[in-house]
Amino acid sequence: MVTQNARKAIVTGAAHGIGAEVAASLAGIGVHVTLIDRDGAAARERAETLGGDWIEIDLADSEAVESLAKRGLQADILINNAGFQHVAQVQDFPLDVFDTMHRVMVQTPFQLIRAVLPGMYRNGWGRIVNISSIHGIRASAFKVGYVSAKHALEGLTKVVALEAAPHGVTCNSICPTYVRTRLVENQVEDLAAAHGEDPKTIVDRVLLADSAIKRLLEPQEIAEAVLYLCSPGAQSITGTRIVMDGGRSAH
Repeated sequence: MVTQNARKAIVTGAAHGIGAEVAASLAGIGVHVTLIDRDGAAARERAETLGGDWIEIDLADSEAVESLAKRGLQADILINNAGFQHVAQVQDFPLDVFDTMHRVMVQTPFQLIRAVLPGMYRNGWGRIVNISSIHGIRASAFKVGYVSAKHALEGLTKVVALEAAPHGVTCNSICPTYVRTRLVENQVEDLAAAHGEDPKTIVDRVLLADSAIKRLLEPQEIAEAVLYLCSPGAQSITGTRIVMDGGRSAH
């Protein structure tokens, strides 16, 4: 088995938000982290503080991702976190945006998983965690690109888990509700301005309307879940998901 101090991790979308917190938490337990993000300056700055590496790449560029994968990409831990949101009715949803969402949140994770699995198999140990969403198991109107991509990511997670299990590799997903990131905070501000309401009211009445726990998740909570899935206590957990939705799916 690979020793903890020798382990290497790749985290996508690692310059900001959830990805940055996950990278920091992994580095905090002695894992060497490579941060991948299209914001190269921010990724470099964070990597330098963590003693890790960074790669600037647009994960919507399939050819660039494939070129990266063919460089002999190696990792003991792979965290597929990169993603983005677009809101529109189905009939108005741009085809190019739909395609890009699926490339970033389904095809790129597939390409990276395919690239790192051989090395994980050789080592007899590996952890793959796909940062999905409550929208990977439930739908919301106006989010056809995001919801369909996250549902596909859940399917990818399960297939990889079944194939990788005999080789000591697990593959799971984390499905959070709204997390306090720059993306969500901007969305709250826009909704508050549009409705002439207080941002806290928007969070409770709109974003968390179906949640029993009326609070946004913090990025660190997602990072803690990642650490658990990479720990010895989770070695028999694979092909499943940790749902962090404040009770939303209990309805």
